[in-house]
Amino acid sequence: MTDDEQKLKEQEAADEKLINDAYEKLINDYLNSRHRKKVDLIGKAFNFARQAHKGVRRLSGEPYIMHPIAVAQIVCSEIGLGSTSICAALLHDVVEDTDFTVEDIENMFGPKIAQIVDGLTKISGGIFGEQASAQAENFKKLLLTMSEDIRVILIKIADRLHNMRTLDSQPANKQYKIAGETLYLYAPLAHRLGLYKIKSELENLSFKFEHPEEYAIIERKLEETRVLRHQSFDEFTQPIEAALQKMGFQYEIKERVKTPYSIWSKMQKKHVSFDEIYDILAVRIIFTPKNREEEVDECWKIYVALTKIYKYHPDRIRDWLNNPKANGYQALHVTLMSKQGLWIEVQIRSDRMNEIAEQGLAAHWKYKEGAEENGITEDETELNEWLRTIKEILDDPQPDAMDFLDAIKLNLFSSEIFVFTPKGEIKTMPADSTVLDFAFSIHTFLGSHCIGAKVNHKLVPLSHRLASGDQVEILTSKSHHVQPSWVNFVTTAKAKAKIEAMLRRANREIQKKGEEKLENWLAKYNIEQSPAVLDRLCKMFDVTRREALYQGIGENTFLIGEKDIDEIKGKKKKHSNNNGGGWRKFVPFVKAKKEEEKKEEEPELFIVPEKFNRKKPIYINEKNIRQYIFPDCCHPIPGDDTLGYIDNRNRIELHKRTCPIANKLKASFGNRILDVKWDMHKTMFFDATIRLGGIDRRGLVNEVTTIISNQMSVDIRKLTFTTEDGIFDGVIDLRVHDRDDVAEIIDRLKEVDDLKEISQIM
Repeated sequence: MTDDEQKLKEQEAADEKLINDAYEKLINDYLNSRHRKKVDLIGKAFNFARQAHKGVRRLSGEPYIMHPIAVAQIVCSEIGLGSTSICAALLHDVVEDTDFTVEDIENMFGPKIAQIVDGLTKISGGIFGEQASAQAENFKKLLLTMSEDIRVILIKIADRLHNMRTLDSQPANKQYKIAGETLYLYAPLAHRLGLYKIKSELENLSFKFEHPEEYAIIERKLEETRVLRHQSFDEFTQPIEAALQKMGFQYEIKERVKTPYSIWSKMQKKHVSFDEIYDILAVRIIFTPKNREEEVDECWKIYVALTKIYKYHPDRIRDWLNNPKANGYQALHVTLMSKQGLWIEVQIRSDRMNEIAEQGLAAHWKYKEGAEENGITEDETELNEWLRTIKEILDDPQPDAMDFLDAIKLNLFSSEIFVFTPKGEIKTMPADSTVLDFAFSIHTFLGSHCIGAKVNHKLVPLSHRLASGDQVEILTSKSHHVQPSWVNFVTTAKAKAKIEAMLRRANREIQKKGEEKLENWLAKYNIEQSPAVLDRLCKMFDVTRREALYQGIGENTFLIGEKDIDEIKGKKKKHSNNNGGGWRKFVPFVKAKKEEEKKEEEPELFIVPEKFNRKKPIYINEKNIRQYIFPDCCHPIPGDDTLGYIDNRNRIELHKRTCPIANKLKASFGNRILDVKWDMHKTMFFDATIRLGGIDRRGLVNEVTTIISNQMSVDIRKLTFTTEDGIFDGVIDLRVHDRDDVAEIIDRLKEVDDLKEISQIM
């Protein structure tokens, strides 16, 4: 036998031992779990996967089968799932990486395991088109399957966790990509499913690979303060232990230290140093209740005992006992003042609550009588409500892949508030939810006709952000309908998806109307509605899609007349109509008819040249304003803090700097962002909308319109006032020159009696 043959044999023996040891640990942990003992089925899946991946190695050099075993180990030991999930974890890469198909898996292991494996298998080809994000496509398929069986996403999180644990073997650019995806989607998803331990590790590993230097600094400082922290922990818990023993509890007290990622995040948000983070240490009390049915009462008994030892912080008590978080988390948090003068948070949990906090959704099954291993018993909890919301998002496809990801991301809220209905029913909402979010969470009709709300019996606008404990009564009007600006008022995915769906339906009706108007106009002049004619019309109005053409005609923002016939027939070339390029939110201020007749033709949109200096600001004035695009998301007007964005066709869009779309562009396309300055001289009008609210009385509307129209000589384009129970809500569309005009109008209106709220709508 040659040396090479000897080395190969030794390597095979070492691999064999590595694989067998890992599999034996998996089986032992499974046998020690609460599940039915289907060792034969797991063995069958292991042998099948082992054969399918034979001869393949990971970048780390270990046999590939070690990855599926590790994922199955996480699924079994850290999430607490059973044989179906363990088998699916062992098989999760077989279809993607080998010649075996989902049908092969179904024939050997049944439809349930095959369905889960299919959901875990990445897809090729596009359901969103060639330009779509592969991440979005894969995530959408994952969620589609998840809506049928939640174990798909739990196994995927386990898969991602092992990939993060072994990310050292990947090149740097791949590390950044995977770490970024993990922090953006998978860590919030793990949190939303109650997998706090896994969520923390995912965040920490992402931080480690994206910011290795900062991670190393915080790790070093944590190590330097470790001895002092242990000493503080021992001194703080000593009297607590004596009290718990006196009360006769079986308990465990754990020291909980903030993760490097959590510390770094707080340093960034609060703009403080490591030494200024005072809540690095926390204490967790885990007890076995004397009576399972009275575990909540026993938590409060422990709380009372603690407050006899230490002073508590009255504003930092968190009762998750009677109102568990949406993912099932239960505990009582209290912050106590130690003898060293430090505030220390104490988390009080029963062993059941602790298991749910560690293993999330899966741990619920252990405490449900007759829970099925092959499925989840239907339970009307907030988690199922969340899953239903995911289904609604999936049922209403987003036209853009990244919009879809954003919709899902919106729904993975990590911070929650409790809000009450007028009848005292409690609703769990994401932090920063608005009145409009709440309205849509109750019913789509309430949301679509919402005009405002009474929060704690006080009138508030649609955009008002709610806080825990608020009691909310939604005010509606049948004459009020969804507005495009509402997208900027909502935080939850459900509300955003509903609003966008309604706007699309409304747009389709407008497009149909526009198409009919165009057909009638062309027929009147005996022009055939051919593709060439439609293309010329699109070019005239500077739109790329016929839907946009029909939309503009239906809204009367695109106007055609006899003077356009030759161009439509292709007989002569003409510059685009001034309705194009997004130019429908302002009109020239012309003092005389003669000047209007002499008005120059519309200039073409500015195209950014190859050697354009992106460091210098661009100045917007009356002469060049038509060369830029004003998208419908935020409508900046002179005086607004504005930025420019170079789009894929090298044209420049103008956005408010606070616009949500602009925030996304800044994060994703930083090299395309331009500084914008205004150089306007009150010779053009722009659209602006203000909202009014207050106590209804006779003559109020007349006072408002008199100030705006007569005293300030500002044109009112549209005025909508609704009233209910003596409270009115009004929206006024105006033509103004700039931001100063809006500010002056608002200042003048503040002098009107009974006007309680005046604000500009973006």
